[in-house]
Amino acid sequence: MPNIKSAKKRVKVTETKTLQNKMFKSSLKTMIKKYDAALATGDKEASSAAYKAAVKKIDQAAAKGIISKNAASRKKSQFTLKLNSLA
Repeated sequence: MPNIKSAKKRVKVTETKTLQNKMFKSSLKTMIKKYDAALATGDKEASSAAYKAAVKKIDQAAAKGIISKNAASRKKSQFTLKLNSLA
């Protein structure tokens, strides 16, 4: 347990940021699951809407540093291929 005031604050800030990152990662996973579900139905319009939402969420995660930009790029590429193969 830290004794210095600034170290105590860093512990609090780290806990808060960790919780925010977990919440964001959870919502990202939910978006990905919704996209996969939309693909499974075979509906082109629903899949396209879910694709846009998922890509936006991935871009936000990459901007915040929650996932790396290469991982974000890879996921978006995979999603695009899946959407194009639906047609």
